[in-house]
Amino acid sequence: MGMIGGGRGSFIGAVHRMAAAIDGQIELVCGAFSSDPENSRLSGQDFFLPANRVYSSFEEMIRKEKELPEGERMDFVSIVTPNHMHFPPAKLALENGFPVVCDKPMTLNLAEARQLVQVVERTGLLFCLTHNYTGYPMVKEARELVRKGKLGKIRKVIAEYPQGWLSTFLEGTGNKQAAWRTDPARSGAAGCMGDIGTHAENLAEYITGLRISELCADLTTFVEGRQLDDDGNVLLHFENGAKGVLHASQIANGEENSLSIRVYGELGGLEWHQMEPNTLIYKSQSFRHVLRPGVGELSDAAKAHYRIPPPGHPEGYLEAFGNLYRNFAFTLRSRLKGETPNPLYTDFPGAHDGLRGLAFIETLIQSNNSDRKWTKFVE
Repeated sequence: MGMIGGGRGSFIGAVHRMAAAIDGQIELVCGAFSSDPENSRLSGQDFFLPANRVYSSFEEMIRKEKELPEGERMDFVSIVTPNHMHFPPAKLALENGFPVVCDKPMTLNLAEARQLVQVVERTGLLFCLTHNYTGYPMVKEARELVRKGKLGKIRKVIAEYPQGWLSTFLEGTGNKQAAWRTDPARSGAAGCMGDIGTHAENLAEYITGLRISELCADLTTFVEGRQLDDDGNVLLHFENGAKGVLHASQIANGEENSLSIRVYGELGGLEWHQMEPNTLIYKSQSFRHVLRPGVGELSDAAKAHYRIPPPGHPEGYLEAFGNLYRNFAFTLRSRLKGETPNPLYTDFPGAHDGLRGLAFIETLIQSNNSDRKWTKFVE
């Protein structure tokens, strides 16, 4: 793996490196870790990389890695920069033959997302978008329950992601993460809804298998001086006639990372909370089952993404993140060998999921700025 971004002072870069290393399938071999060449050099020292595999720019890295013999060069690129710097390196890497793992959102805006989907389709290379919450075993079990018809026709979906860390004007204190995530030039057209609302959108579509067809959004910026939204409430219509509610907030004082989802169908419902990720509740008016990894009969999809026996040893954020990297590595290895990948391990978000996320953001903003009740969701 080569990495773009993620040097000293980065939050998500360290998460990606830990997640990629969990299963012993991926080795970090090179990187352009910062737009500051000196920071990149020092970061390479932190990661014990040889000096000649630490680059001052992503352009240099992609060019020089391509010149190395096959078997020595990096096999793929991981992009962990702020949002505005996802598209340029992803496009360049793909066009030079390198598969890509990219942090979400896929690009800064919908126009870039459409272009990148075309590049992925034209090159035929693997692309993974790290919507990491899809990597949890019990999220995959929830998806299988819906697929198998255990809930019947889906009627209602409630997805929420409240945080409280931006309850004050944190970006004015020198906090690096707050500064770029609230800056439209680096984060994009949405703040809270782009940062975490897209996780709730992705989870709703992933578990139900349904696409959002239209929405009605109310976005607010509560903290004085902030440039982007820090709270959002959305009504959803799904393609099968199901109705939904999605809310995300970064000014929900006292909340940590309270992503959760509830799905209700004609025959039953389910409930999952990210902060208690090993528990999935499957229920109806006549029963209530608590499902846990390693206990009872679960789907192959859930079992393939749970690592630690016996039951009761909790797995969480890093392991779910690691599942995306492991699946990507297994699939890429199969492709390099000319083999058919195991379908259990081809389950990771791709470029089209990224396109849906950017379309969600653009549709939200259109809806919020319109006096019409409903806005069509258009990719």
